[in-house]
Formats: sequence, C-alpha cells, structure tokens
Amino acid sequence: MDFQFDEKTAQGLGYRLICGIDEAGRGPLAGPVYAAAVILPAGIVIEGLDDSKKVPPKKREQLFEVICGEALAYSIACADESEIDRINILQATFVAMRRAAEGLTLRPQAAFVDGSLDPSLGIPALCIVKGDSKSPSIAAASILAKVSRDRFMEGLDEKYPQYGFAQHKGYPTKLHYERLAQYGVSPVHRRSFLKKLGVPQE
Repeated sequence: MDFQFDEKTAQGLGYRLICGIDEAGRGPLAGPVYAAAVILPAGIVIEGLDDSKKVPPKKREQLFEVICGEALAYSIACADESEIDRINILQATFVAMRRAAEGLTLRPQAAFVDGSLDPSLGIPALCIVKGDSKSPSIAAASILAKVSRDRFMEGLDEKYPQYGFAQHKGYPTKLHYERLAQYGVSPVHRRSFLKKLGVPQE
C-alpha cells in the first residue's frame, strides 16, 4: 500500500521518532474502547498492513504478531465502560490514547493520530483523517487495538455467553439487540449508549 504519511514525512517535520495512534471500539454498546501506540523502524514494509477494518480477522491476527515483533515500541491500553459512561466516549477514547502513548518504552517526539481531533498527548500531534489508510504506524496501531479489543470481547463471551459477544464484539447488531431484549443489560454494557437508544436499564 502507498502510504502518504511515513517516516519521510516525520523527518520532513523535524522528527525522527514518531508513533502512530489509533483506537478500536468507539461504536459498540458494550465493553471498553481500546487504543494502541506504535513506533515502527524507519523504512520497514509490513506486507498486508492496512486499516484494520479492511483486513480479514485471520490476517489481522497474523499482522498483530508481526507488528509486535518488528516495532521499536508498542503499547495497548483501554478505557472501560464505566469511564465511557462517566466522561463520554470521545473523552474516554482520548484517555485510552494517552494511556497507550504513555505506556511506550521509547519516548516519541511526535505522533500521527487517526482522526481530526488532538487527544492532548503532551507531544506534537498530526491528526490525519482516515489515517489508518494513510500512515503505516497508524495502520499498525489500528491492528493492535482491534485485535486486542476483539480478544477481550471473546473473553467476555465466556463470562456472559448469553449476549453473543464473541460474534458481534458488542456492536449494535440484530443479534445483540435480541439478546438485550431477552436478558437485559449486563455489567459491561455502556448504559449511556443504551439510554440514548431507549433500551431499558433494568
């Protein structure tokens, strides 16, 4: 893939060590929002790397291992459903992004961030709309965040099998609504989301 924002872009902006940051799970009705920060070696080409939404699940799992093995540093973090309900999904996403950036073992000089809003990382940030298809480090972060969240939701499926989390990962699907109607709200549902949708809270 021909990325537009890579290490050359960073060097042109005066930075040598830059991380890509992306999130996964802003839209679901249950579970946490995840974020990842990744610093890739200059010039590395990871075959098949792309926006996680465009990569099949099995390939995402393979890329996850490759990225973790090749990255100079990476960090994965989240904000849970209680934080989302308390401060809203946008602010919770920013919290997860800051946690991911702060968890890096190397201190980046700047960040490429997916989206149009600066999460206030404490370092210069270039916000890139659809950045997961324009920057390899953002695409890598997208993969790590998506795979990590999917794995977490599969774990929740073992605890709350009646909701089908392994299938829909908490997203608002027909199956999810059916299970909500049948079993009610679980402790891991985002009550602020359900309230807006008119789903009974008890």
